[in-house]
Amino acid sequence: MGAQNGKDLLVKIDLTGDGQFATVAGLRATRISFNAETVDVTSLESQGGWRELLAGAGVKSAAISGSGVFRDANTDERARQIFFDGALPRFQVVVPSFGIIEGPFQITAIEYAGSHNGEATYELSLASAGVLTFTVL
Repeated sequence: MGAQNGKDLLVKIDLTGDGQFATVAGLRATRISFNAETVDVTSLESQGGWRELLAGAGVKSAAISGSGVFRDANTDERARQIFFDGALPRFQVVVPSFGIIEGPFQITAIEYAGSHNGEATYELSLASAGVLTFTVL
């Protein structure tokens, strides 16, 4: 994968539950990370005393974070309502020249900030809440 514009990494949210995704407006910086816990099955009989891991076991998770400015009242309002409702809507993360990650996420944090002579900004954190799918672009 060659160099890509960071602005092309998009976080989208299903605003109404009908499968139509809208980009979360105003994000300037976005990050997604994937994690997988390991299950250690090492025993006294492990060859050479090396650690052994159980394939396919453990909990997988993904986290998304982003920061930006308020630009679109619909997505800002929807994100805020999802947080207060504790809802688990579907999100999409579009990674250019890589693929689309889609699935349910919980908004775990929303932070708002602003200065007297600047724009209002926010930070958003999401945690995966179910099975994620990956589609190659």
